[in-house]
Amino acid sequence: MSFVDTRTKRAGLDLLGSELSVLFRRRRTWAMLAAVALIPILLAVALRLSSETVEPGEGPPFLDRVTQNGLFVSFTAMVVAIPLFLPLTIGVVAGDTIAGEASLGTLRYLLVSPAGRIRLLLVKYAGAAAFCLVATLTLIVAGALIGALLFPVGPVTLLSGDVISVPESVWRSVLVACYVSVSLLGMCAIGLFISTLTSVPVGAMAATVVVSVISQILGVLPQLAWLHPWLFTHHWLGFAGLLSQPLDASAFGDNALLQAGYILVFGALAYGRFATKDILS
Repeated sequence: MSFVDTRTKRAGLDLLGSELSVLFRRRRTWAMLAAVALIPILLAVALRLSSETVEPGEGPPFLDRVTQNGLFVSFTAMVVAIPLFLPLTIGVVAGDTIAGEASLGTLRYLLVSPAGRIRLLLVKYAGAAAFCLVATLTLIVAGALIGALLFPVGPVTLLSGDVISVPESVWRSVLVACYVSVSLLGMCAIGLFISTLTSVPVGAMAATVVVSVISQILGVLPQLAWLHPWLFTHHWLGFAGLLSQPLDASAFGDNALLQAGYILVFGALAYGRFATKDILS
């Protein structure tokens, strides 16, 4: 490897480290993570203080099992958070990737050689993807902790009726978090593209969230059943196979393939726009 290649690679790693450092040192980022963590906490506290018994089929999936096993708090909170709360936080991070730098006037400095536009896009996308994983893990961990504090904890009965141990249920929870993180990668790519279209970060954030809402609305219309498999939100709640025995990861692969398609398409659109963007304007 030549000296130039080594220098370029190091510059890319330094830029990624700087991006992650800036992202996770922001008060806004920690505020959003705290809001995500509050979802399972509020859910668990409400159930603990309630004098009414939740019947099977009432409320979100797994809600009736929470009082018998606190480990179900994480799964229930994940189902509650996926349609709106997680997309809202992801929309804020992804929409701010390029538009935020343009608004602050720092975009031109980030493109100083040897950091090029492709590398900057990749780093910005990697930062948004990292936030996806941290947000979902935050929800899972907060749910497990508050569930263990307020309710009994023991072997978990899966959707298939099989019973697994507590350590294995923790492993399944991590798999669910990874599944949901992958589910949000397509939305990150869409947000990155939208962020290249404007220098107003709030507008990019709002547009990204609106796109996710529209996709979910289209996904429940039976008249558009032919379109559903192509929507990036189609597999968002498809992690039931991870809570069955034997473990069925087929939906994981289908979801990853769909998200990869969105990443390629909107990543290319983002580059096409960003490559011709006048950063001096």
